[in-house]
Amino acid sequence: MELSRLVCAFLLAACCCCRRAAGVPGEAEQPEPELVEVEVGSTALLKCGPSRSQGNFSHVDWFSVHKEKPTLIFRVRQGQGQSEPGEYQHRLSLQDKGTTLALTHVTPHDERIFLCQGKRPRSQEHRIQLRVYKAPEEPSIQVNPLGISVNSQEPEEVATCVGRNGYPIPQVIWYKNGRPLKEEKNRVHIQSSQIVESSGLYTLQSILKAQLVKEDKDAQFYCELNYRLPSGNHMKESREVTVPVFYPAEKVWLEVEPMGMLKEGDRVEIRCLADGNPPPHFSISKQNLSTKEMEEEITDDNGILVLEPAQKEHSGLYECQGLDLETTASLLSDQQELLVNYVSDVRVSPEAPESQEGSSLTLTCEAESNQALEFQWLREKTGKVLQKGPVLQLHNLKREAGGGYRCIASVPSVPGLNRTQLVNVAIFGSPWMTLKERKMWVKENTVLNLSCEASGHPRPTISWNVDGVASEHDQDPQSILSILNVLVTPELLESGAECVASNSLGKNTSIIFLELDSNRTTGLSTSTISPHARANSTSTEKKLPEPESKGVVIVAVTVCILVLAVLGAVLYFFYKKGKLPCGRSGKQEITLPPSRKSEFVVEVKSDKLPEEMGLLQGSNGDKRAPGDQGEKYIDLRH
Repeated sequence: MELSRLVCAFLLAACCCCRRAAGVPGEAEQPEPELVEVEVGSTALLKCGPSRSQGNFSHVDWFSVHKEKPTLIFRVRQGQGQSEPGEYQHRLSLQDKGTTLALTHVTPHDERIFLCQGKRPRSQEHRIQLRVYKAPEEPSIQVNPLGISVNSQEPEEVATCVGRNGYPIPQVIWYKNGRPLKEEKNRVHIQSSQIVESSGLYTLQSILKAQLVKEDKDAQFYCELNYRLPSGNHMKESREVTVPVFYPAEKVWLEVEPMGMLKEGDRVEIRCLADGNPPPHFSISKQNLSTKEMEEEITDDNGILVLEPAQKEHSGLYECQGLDLETTASLLSDQQELLVNYVSDVRVSPEAPESQEGSSLTLTCEAESNQALEFQWLREKTGKVLQKGPVLQLHNLKREAGGGYRCIASVPSVPGLNRTQLVNVAIFGSPWMTLKERKMWVKENTVLNLSCEASGHPRPTISWNVDGVASEHDQDPQSILSILNVLVTPELLESGAECVASNSLGKNTSIIFLELDSNRTTGLSTSTISPHARANSTSTEKKLPEPESKGVVIVAVTVCILVLAVLGAVLYFFYKKGKLPCGRSGKQEITLPPSRKSEFVVEVKSDKLPEEMGLLQGSNGDKRAPGDQGEKYIDLRH
């Protein structure tokens, strides 16, 4: 046995000596390799020995060591380099007078030991460890869309983080609300895996699993990738995500919109809310005022009770019930009172007021409300506020006082809450005609609509003096409008049309004149008279002049005014020049330019009586008789 051990030791020593003598690289004891770090895609510079080395590099062999097996990749002879066939054949070149081997387009597969060995004058060997780096892409994160229940007995998937195309494999760290998460038994588990791409880069996938509680419903999760480059350590963060967390409700309650004081006519929504996710199934009930029992109301598809428009009957007590469909647990909210403020039953007395001219009338307004009320009265046709308060006093009534009066009952404490009531006051009187006379331009053999409107109390009836189809329309309780459909004939053109309005107190008429004009389209010319004149006028009203004659009169008046203005200016001019004597000097001649002579004769009458005036002396010395009445003539024709 002892002999065999000695033989083995001798053979082993002899083998080592032979291998060293043969010069096989990588077998002898070597120092730590020189470290060279580069990024993927860049160029690695491999120096054959330290920078201070003074060795002879005219004869060098370069080897690539993979799985402890060296492979010759490059030869240097007499300072000239040559690549060996293989994966590095086209990516190697010499630099720095043959002392440096440049490897271009570095890939992750190039991460290994490179060895250079010189032959002369003695064997030289230098080992280089090439490290390759590549920053991963921005990490992507995908949250679990199904969510996590707090009732789960083991950690559930929260989110998945993926970092693509990095080298070497980056380190992943998970965060919740900015704090790093660590493995915790039955609470937090991080499961990571990686895929090697054909390029040699890594794709990292990390899955975070955790048990969550109700307080995690708003928690922010994100992942961080830590990696190294030649420049140092770096990191990249994903966006923050929130995972749906499901937990049972502990409380339900009612919410009413809009908030604040409600009024009739509002759109009111009553909804149930709960602190669970998902929310339970809701139902809303209202207390029956008669039985005091809670009765379920009909809600929409979202479980919301909509009151539109809200009415005073909707006031009362409401409550909400929530049923958890998973646990079948039922929760009941506190009862909440809903108050719909209202104004109703606005009444005016008397309901149909009527009175004689010159008398007085009192109108009283009443209403019901759950709040304090204010009243005011408005004239319907003008909108003018007549009185504040529930009582309106009308004195010394005239026919114009007839018509609509509106009472407004409002609640000052609830903006926009009011109700109104309209009442029509009737003043006894014979019919009033809206228009006494009209002129219409028509075409013969055309169908025409003639209208006639009258008012009075009692309400009048209307008749026509021509044949046609008549229709009546009520304007208000005291007014009526009659429309007559007639054919324009020569007889109608000659006679015109007359409508007669009558009641028990009298009658009145309206006349429509028809004129034929082939150059006109059918038009309407109406007279305008005051309401009082219409109310008491008869057929003695004169026909108004035609529009053309009105225009002629206006032009004539304008011309006369301009002529008088010019004349006044001329007289004032000569008076200032002293050429126009004033007083009792008699007839004087005014010297005008030749172009202005023979234009005017102006008569000026004195305000003094004849006996106060002397004989008028003309410019030629003639005397006037005493009976001349003191008239002076200024002759502008000479």
